[in-house]
Amino acid sequence: MTENTSGDAPQPPKAPKAPEPSGVDLARVALRAAKDAARARGDAAQQKRQARRGGLRSGARADGRDPMALGSAINRLITERGWEAPAAVGGVMGRWPQIVGEDVAKHCVPERYDEDERVLIVRCDSTAWATNLRLLAPTLVARLNEDLGHGTVQLIKVQGPGGPARRYGPLRAPGSTGPGDTYG
Repeated sequence: MTENTSGDAPQPPKAPKAPEPSGVDLARVALRAAKDAARARGDAAQQKRQARRGGLRSGARADGRDPMALGSAINRLITERGWEAPAAVGGVMGRWPQIVGEDVAKHCVPERYDEDERVLIVRCDSTAWATNLRLLAPTLVARLNEDLGHGTVQLIKVQGPGGPARRYGPLRAPGSTGPGDTYG
C-alpha cells in the first residue's frame, strides 16, 4: 500500500473550461435576449388591446368565436336544454288552423300544453263546439302524434267557454260560480 504523503484525497482530472464568449457570441446572446423581451412586451400590449375592444377576433378560418346564424343558435339552445317536445308543441299551436281545419280553428284555440302529463288543453267558444271537439279528440291525438312523435300528446282536454267570475252580489248561492256555472 502506498501512502499519500500530502494528506489530500486523490483529485479527479479537471474538466476543460468552456471558452469565454467572444464579441460576436456576446452580440448574438444580447440580440436574442432583446428579441425575447420585445416579443413579451408586444404580446402584453396586444392582449391589452384585445381586451379593450372586446376579446379575440376571428381570423380567416372558421372557429368557435365566429357568429352563428340565429336559427342555428336557437336549435342548439333547444337541444342543449331538452326543449324539443315543448318547442314542437308550440309549433303546433302556431299551425293550429292547418292541423284542425279553418272551421274548427275559428271556434277552438289551444291554450297550453302540460309536458308532465302530456295533455293539450283546448278552449272552445261554445258548448256545441266543445262537444264536437271532444268527439274529434282521438283523431286529433293521432294526427298530432304523427307530426310530433309518438306519445307526445296523450290526451286533449276540451274546455267550454268561461264566463266572467262573479263572486259578489246579493243573489249569489254558496258554492256557485255565478251564471257561468251551466257552461261546459
